[in-house]
Amino acid sequence: MQPGVSQSLGIIHPIILEKGLNAEVWDNNGKRYIDFVGGIGVLNLGHCHPAITAAAKSQIDKLMHSAFNAVPHRGYLDVAEALQSFIPVDYSLSCMLTNSGAEATENALKISRAATGRQAVIAFDGGFHGRTLAALNLNGKVSPYKVGLGTLPGPVYHLPFPSPDNGASTQEAIQALDRLFEVEISSEEVACIIVEPVQGEGGFRLLDHVFAKHLRKVCDERGIVLIVDEIQSGFGRAGTRFAFTHLGIEPDLLLMGKSMASGLPLAAVAGRECLMNALPKGGLGGTYSGNAVACAAAKVVMEVMSDDNLAQWKNTQESLFLETHDRWKRSNRFPMLGPMTGIGSMRGIVFEDTLNATGAEHLATLLSAARQAGVLLMPSGRKRNVLRLLPPLTISQEHLSEGLFKIEQALGTLQEILAMHKARETE
Repeated sequence: MQPGVSQSLGIIHPIILEKGLNAEVWDNNGKRYIDFVGGIGVLNLGHCHPAITAAAKSQIDKLMHSAFNAVPHRGYLDVAEALQSFIPVDYSLSCMLTNSGAEATENALKISRAATGRQAVIAFDGGFHGRTLAALNLNGKVSPYKVGLGTLPGPVYHLPFPSPDNGASTQEAIQALDRLFEVEISSEEVACIIVEPVQGEGGFRLLDHVFAKHLRKVCDERGIVLIVDEIQSGFGRAGTRFAFTHLGIEPDLLLMGKSMASGLPLAAVAGRECLMNALPKGGLGGTYSGNAVACAAAKVVMEVMSDDNLAQWKNTQESLFLETHDRWKRSNRFPMLGPMTGIGSMRGIVFEDTLNATGAEHLATLLSAARQAGVLLMPSGRKRNVLRLLPPLTISQEHLSEGLFKIEQALGTLQEILAMHKARETE
């Protein structure tokens, strides 16, 4: 790490990027890569989308910022209005804009407490909702996020995350929820349940739709706020505007971020007006929240993400991901290769343990080998053994195929590289 940068920051790829265009990036040595990281899901429309950069540049010439709490600006109002149409719910919607997904999470907790008069939160194993102090306790994973921090804000209770991608059943999760209410805490003390329809950091795992509907029913019956975290799965990544539509439910509060402004810092909490208005005037806000330049970008993002475009991008990526993964598996060349997870363009590949390495070791080796081959990849999962595939939705078929070919090349070297590492360790 360069001097002056905290050593507590974890770096996946030790290179320095200088420019990018859609799915291609170049480092400071001029080396080109296909980017399957996309700012960890921030660049669903790719690097430097021309319509978005034009909107941002135009806005810079007019007004870069006004703190909305002090003096409102048109961009914030435009985004709020656009979200009314972009979020597919049947109720009257209200929102607040924030700087980041973690900030959206924190504000959703405040709103839930104010609306219900309760404090407890239910979250899920493998979930990830941010790195700020209250958000940390929601995360369904200790290392590295909670290590050495002592008691975190709560109370927070975790349940199994039922998914076709992890083997945890709906019945198991329902029984765990019933037990929680019987043994740990009364439902009358629970302010909210927070869940990702597709877990991001957790390994691109889709929530079981039967359990999702059970959660909705429990929240309705017991006066609990259902918070759906779409910070990573939203804005087209799961093949639709938001992944909750795959589950047949509507959230009370929806968290957004990452690709909302295509690389500029913007996020949001949106939901039922009665909830969003629960805090006293001045209870929500922030100096930079809803920055004018980020708002200009977000407005164009929602215009570009038409249902037709989303369907076309999803069909192209999903079919190629599935076909390629199936071909790799049938070849029997890659014993570490496990199942594919997720939905739409939000896909992961599980790496299994073999005789000579764990799945996490295989994936760590792949990240380095793939980078050498010219493609940038990102891990996920509690054991860091699930490969995240996050190319832009706008990637050309040529560059998508090139990226997958480079991954296949790198997969072919894993056994040899790991054998060499093991040999060095025994010398």
